[in-house]
Amino acid sequence: MLKSGAIAGSGLLLPTYLRAESHSGFTNAPTGSEVVFGFNVPQTGPYSEEGLDELRAFQLAVEHLNGEGDGGMLNTFSSKALDGAGILGKKVTFVTGDTQTKSDVARASAQSMIQKDGAVMITGGSSSGVAVAVQGLCQEAGVIFMAALTHSNDTTGKDRKANGFRHFFNAYMSGAALAPVLGNVYGTERRAYHLTADYTWGWTQEESIAASTEALGWQTVEKVRTPVGAGDFSSYIAPVLNSGADVLILNHYGGDMVNSLSQAVQFGLRDKMVNGKQFEIVVPLYSELMAAGAGSNIQGVYGSMNWNWQLQDAGTQAFVKSFGEKYGRPPSNAAHTSYVQTLLYADAVTRAGTFNPCGVVEALEDFEFDGMGNGPVLYRGADHQCFKDVLVMKGAENPTNEYDTLEIVETTPRAQVEYAPDHPMFAGGDLGQCNPGA
Repeated sequence: MLKSGAIAGSGLLLPTYLRAESHSGFTNAPTGSEVVFGFNVPQTGPYSEEGLDELRAFQLAVEHLNGEGDGGMLNTFSSKALDGAGILGKKVTFVTGDTQTKSDVARASAQSMIQKDGAVMITGGSSSGVAVAVQGLCQEAGVIFMAALTHSNDTTGKDRKANGFRHFFNAYMSGAALAPVLGNVYGTERRAYHLTADYTWGWTQEESIAASTEALGWQTVEKVRTPVGAGDFSSYIAPVLNSGADVLILNHYGGDMVNSLSQAVQFGLRDKMVNGKQFEIVVPLYSELMAAGAGSNIQGVYGSMNWNWQLQDAGTQAFVKSFGEKYGRPPSNAAHTSYVQTLLYADAVTRAGTFNPCGVVEALEDFEFDGMGNGPVLYRGADHQCFKDVLVMKGAENPTNEYDTLEIVETTPRAQVEYAPDHPMFAGGDLGQCNPGA
């Protein structure tokens, strides 16, 4: 659905972004033969594995946009606006930054990309704290932020911005997809203990999973916050043994999840019987890279994902082929969302006929597309959140290599994870107005 406006004297209705007044000055309007993207990811720190895979995908997307390689998902994307000849006749170039998984560092890096390098779009993530901070900066600066890996409800909830867009799913969606499976597998009378990364993502993940499991009949015994990058979680895991809980929910990500899960297994939690039940561990947000790092500790552990390279649709197969040929490994779901966001931005610019952020916003709002690996997807205009199917995963019992450590248990239909824009977990946010900047 496109917003339309009348062309004076013509009697015709055309998209607002095609009207001349929308083509006035804006931040870093490209004037030469090239356009610059800013790829801002954690190349060091606890989320660096995901960040480096995001960077691989960003670079691959740029190659495909410029007509290099086999084109990847350009061949399966339902929109046919992109032709592999750059964007609006301009070659795509990029600059990179290391966020270190720190919001202040990430904001400074993005600011440098905008002010010194002339970036017209910033993307990246891996930490929702970083994503929220950079999204706010991009709103102020007048450039588009195409969030990569960010799972906090707040990114498109209370911290939503008109210049920001998220393709990745969120914590609410994880709870909505995962809880019914957990109820079927573990029953409805469980006592859960949460260990939670102490920042925006962990908080909203804890809230979402607790709400969805309590709706099943589970009780929440304890919620304990842990610092990002703690390394040693033994002091947090030991109290679980005497808590009366029979499920440990690890609201951790990246290297933190690998460490906390491995240490929980070393403590013998999964070998214990509590309340007459086998003790279980749940990891609500999975990535292939985390699963590989956790090794055999991940076997039989349930979680959720935005996408997985083992899906058999044409878009997934095209992306996995391109990524695998270039890097010798399948892409993570962090890589997938990064690649897709880059193409979605380029497509919106092309359909809008301008790099003006306000034109891009209108082209993306309520845009429906397919062929990118998640089935039919809607970029909802009310909050700039993508809605699509969600995967429930389980650690594979008999992996054959480091990349098939997870198996798809269920593809949860989009309708099951949808919610109203004013849902209480997303309340308090206001998109505001698009800011074109200068």
